[in-house]
Amino acid sequence: MTTKTTTTKKPQEPEQDKTPGMVQRFISYVENSRAELRKVTWPTVAETRKATFAVLGFVAVMALILGLVDLGLSSLIQSFLS
Repeated sequence: MTTKTTTTKKPQEPEQDKTPGMVQRFISYVENSRAELRKVTWPTVAETRKATFAVLGFVAVMALILGLVDLGLSSLIQSFLS
């Protein structure tokens, strides 16, 4: 005679939500951001000054060019309208 052994299954516990909460995700984001900021190679003061003057120079040149184009187009339209 063979006896069957039956295994009783434990009732499954409800699975808890495995996704982290909003606060935990924010903390993780801040920690990861700080770690990435430590890896950044920041420019020196001289490099920053050089880049700033390059940008200001470019803006000045473009303002001059656009001002001349505007002056030319407005005088052209004035001549057509009068």
